[in-house]
Amino acid sequence: DVQLQASGGGLVQAGGSLRLSCAASGFTFDDYAIGWFRQAPGKEREGVACISSSDVTTYYADSVKGRFTISSDKARNTLYLQMNSLKPEDTAVYYCAKSIAPSTIMIDYWGQGTQVTVSS
Repeated sequence: DVQLQASGGGLVQAGGSLRLSCAASGFTFDDYAIGWFRQAPGKEREGVACISSSDVTTYYADSVKGRFTISSDKARNTLYLQMNSLKPEDTAVYYCAKSIAPSTIMIDYWGQGTQVTVSS
C-alpha cells in the first residue's frame, strides 16, 4: 500500500524557517513525480512545489519561489521541503502527494498533512 507520512510542521515567527519531511512507502521515487501542496482555512488546496522522478524538473508556486526548496532522498524514499523566510500567508496545512506519472502532476495519493503556522 502507498503511504505518505508528513512531519515537521509547527509554529514559527515570520522570517523563520521550517523543514518538512514526507516519508513514503509502497512506491519508489524513481517512478513517480511527488510534491507538496497546502491548504489554508477557507481556501482551495494549491500546489507549492513538485519534483519529477528524475529530479530534473521542479515546479514552484510563484508565491514561494526563492524561499522554498524541494528535494528528495531516494535512498530513504523521503521528500523534503525547506521553507525559509516564512510569511504569515504561508500558514496552512501542508500535504505531500504522489503523482500517477514520472513528470506530470496528477495526484493519486495524499499524505495526512502537517500544520504550519507563521505568526507575525
